[in-house]
Amino acid sequence: MAGHIGHRQRVKEEFLSRGLEGWPDHRVLELLLFYAIPQGDVNPLAHELIDRFGSLDKVLDASPDELRKVPGLGEHSLTLLRMIPALSGRYVAQRSGPGTLIHTAQEAAGLLAPYFYGAVNEMVYVLCLDAKGKALGVRKVSEGNVYNSDVNIRRIAEVCMALGAAFFYMAHNHTSHLAFPSAQDWQCTDVIKCALAPLGVSLVDHLIFVDGDVVSLRETEQSAGRKVLQLMGPEAW
Repeated sequence: MAGHIGHRQRVKEEFLSRGLEGWPDHRVLELLLFYAIPQGDVNPLAHELIDRFGSLDKVLDASPDELRKVPGLGEHSLTLLRMIPALSGRYVAQRSGPGTLIHTAQEAAGLLAPYFYGAVNEMVYVLCLDAKGKALGVRKVSEGNVYNSDVNIRRIAEVCMALGAAFFYMAHNHTSHLAFPSAQDWQCTDVIKCALAPLGVSLVDHLIFVDGDVVSLRETEQSAGRKVLQLMGPEAW
């Protein structure tokens, strides 16, 4: 036991003095597991997690049901692992809060990406902008059935009106791991774009997030040579 206690202290001190640079994935997990499993050697469990899922990011993205299949991983450890991406997402989101100027889809994606960290369900968010492109806020408008256009239209309209938005980005994630926009994605985009335009709120772009990547429907549409509907503003469709 004394050896394990000494080992834990050395690992913590190394992290505090040097950070995680150069650490293999299993060692990062070992440090995390110290705080869920207060006694014993957690190194074998850290190796088991990496062997089973392949990498640190895949461990942190694993669903609770998948994690429960790992022998020796209890509810405290499971909760801690699931909390890390959610906590990281909130941290990054709060560092890029309202007031940020958004000029491109890439800048919008950078602001929206943290909200999808560790997501196991499909979710829809909107990023609202004022007339000068300043971010007013990011709000979740639905989770689960992202193609329920009636619900999304009402909720998006409520959010945009409440924040005084002139423009907005819509974003959702694909849990299928396929980034290519579906027919439903295009249809949903058209319906929401046309429904919000009479309210004086223009859809700039619809972004799809998949496994850390992002696809812009606007850029996809333009590169495919499709007719682009021009709305108000230099960045709007």
